[in-house]
Amino acid sequence: MADAKREVERKYEATPETRLPDLTRAAGVSSVVHRGLTELDAVYYDTEDFRLAADSLTLRRRTGGGDAGWHLKIPVSAGIRDEIRAPLADALPPDLAGLLRSRVRNTPVTPVIRILSARDIHHLLDENGTLLAELSIDEVLAERLTEEGHGTTSAWAELEVELADDGDPAVLDAVERRLRKAGVRPSAAPSKLARALAETEPEKPRRVRKRLSPQDAGDHVLAYVRRQVAAVIELDPAVRRDLPDSVHRMRVATRRLRSAFRTYRRILDRAATDPLRGELKWLAGELGVGRDQEVLETRLRSDVAGLPDTLVLGPVSARLTLTSVSGRAEARRRVLSALDTDRYLALLDSLDALLADPPLGPDAARDPENALPRAVLKDYERLATRVGHALEQRPGHDRDLAMHEARKAAKRVRYAGEAAGPALGKPAKRFAKRIKAVQKVLGDHQDSVVTRDALRALAVQAHGAGESAFTWGLLYGQEEAAAADRERELPEVWAEASDPALRAALKG
Repeated sequence: MADAKREVERKYEATPETRLPDLTRAAGVSSVVHRGLTELDAVYYDTEDFRLAADSLTLRRRTGGGDAGWHLKIPVSAGIRDEIRAPLADALPPDLAGLLRSRVRNTPVTPVIRILSARDIHHLLDENGTLLAELSIDEVLAERLTEEGHGTTSAWAELEVELADDGDPAVLDAVERRLRKAGVRPSAAPSKLARALAETEPEKPRRVRKRLSPQDAGDHVLAYVRRQVAAVIELDPAVRRDLPDSVHRMRVATRRLRSAFRTYRRILDRAATDPLRGELKWLAGELGVGRDQEVLETRLRSDVAGLPDTLVLGPVSARLTLTSVSGRAEARRRVLSALDTDRYLALLDSLDALLADPPLGPDAARDPENALPRAVLKDYERLATRVGHALEQRPGHDRDLAMHEARKAAKRVRYAGEAAGPALGKPAKRFAKRIKAVQKVLGDHQDSVVTRDALRALAVQAHGAGESAFTWGLLYGQEEAAAADRERELPEVWAEASDPALRAALKG
């Protein structure tokens, strides 16, 4: 994978006459050292319909300066981006191409803007000579690139202050106070590329916006679906970079989509959404291998850490590490393989097509206050049946299976309630919160079932290798007791979630 760097910077308007104030009066800054001038030449790439710019991503090939090469910048929050760098090459490096795949699919990226910058660099240092931030004043010339060659141009000056690696953001605040006092104002454009695109865009006839009609049930469900599709696409690069919790969050987005298509099938025609549900189930399954392995490993390590040293017999930690490393490697291989398939890209295209031309069902035009509760409560009735069935079973395998089925139903009802939240307000949020508590009890129970299966396998492996299986057996018993606790807890939690007043409030 290419190198990654967290970029924290602020941009300001400047003119050729802009003069820096005395920044040694900014808290923490002891000296300002001029590092000279450098010439930068960057060509920015995007699809023909500017998909990267629409998501505030920038992809460039830059020469000059100390970091020549390919740079992909992914927004994290206001003023903060992750910059992924790859060595200078004629073609886009495969690592960066992979991080773009969820946005561009099979569409090529081509040069769209060339930016030439004359950069005057200053280093802000503390009393020990440690770099706090880099300040640069850039004279910028931007040119739009077209199929015919050269397009319109724009020129401006700007000032950037970029925090040093592991620096304190308070430095940026202190510097900004001095700049503002000197009359320097923050830039209206978030990046050079954004400004260049705006200022070199060919003139187009103004369009008269149509007045939006009042929101109906279809509007609310589509807004929810749109958020989940965006989450899948945005999390794709994070999963490829193996960022913490990214696989879990992407999997949750796929599950929320499946749930919405299932619950609101009278609002979005199931003839169109059922095939998508099948593909989303496949993707969630591929993502789930890694997530399930992560959850299992965390639980096992927590269980072992909770034992007194005298009860940990044999190479328990070593065997657990061996199993975990092997499982993580296989899970990551499967996830990356799935994201590189044509099947995955076709799924993303199908989701885009659904949002572009929604297959509205018979309830789509109804008031959300009527249509959404009806769909949510239908899912609730299915959950009530499954919980009742689980509570009727004797402890053992059949109850484990029944509680697992109830857990899946609870998750669907919770997602349905959350999706209805923007339309139904607090009643939907309270309902979803109570159902989430039921889901947690059932989820903890299922985690114990899965963990017991893993502990039995570890005990067999240990015994076969001539190691003591005592600790694995002890942990198995603890997990069995934990599952029994969740079974005893379920009736009370379910009684609170199934309060008729909660359902009545949904209907207004």
